[in-house]
Amino acid sequence: MASEPEQVRDEAGAQVADGPFTTRQLLRLDEALRIADQQTGLTFSVYIGELEVPTREHAERLHRQIEGADRAVLVALSPNQRRLEIVTGNEARKRISDRDAKLAGLSMAASFAGGDLAGGVVSGIDQLASHAGRH
Repeated sequence: MASEPEQVRDEAGAQVADGPFTTRQLLRLDEALRIADQQTGLTFSVYIGELEVPTREHAERLHRQIEGADRAVLVALSPNQRRLEIVTGNEARKRISDRDAKLAGLSMAASFAGGDLAGGVVSGIDQLASHAGRH
């Protein structure tokens, strides 16, 4: 049975507490998102939950719902489906290449395989923000 999707931070910035993370892990994720946003001037978001097939198209639909989607980066993760999608808007893509996103994805996947879901997401956000550079 699929669990309800969890958005670590919704559009209003509120944390959603139901899901695979402890409160401490949610705080780490929120802090990583906040720092990435501040340092880069981009908007970083995380979606964790089931993705409709085809997963890339679903992730792109979710990305378009983000305010200022051109400057947004979405990490969409479905642990049950073993799928990870990183979607960048047009402006964000100028600063984070597909190669950079793939490298961050591989790093996250290695952490996930080791059982560290929250740590993998935090690390991936940090890597993506580093590639984007400061604004």
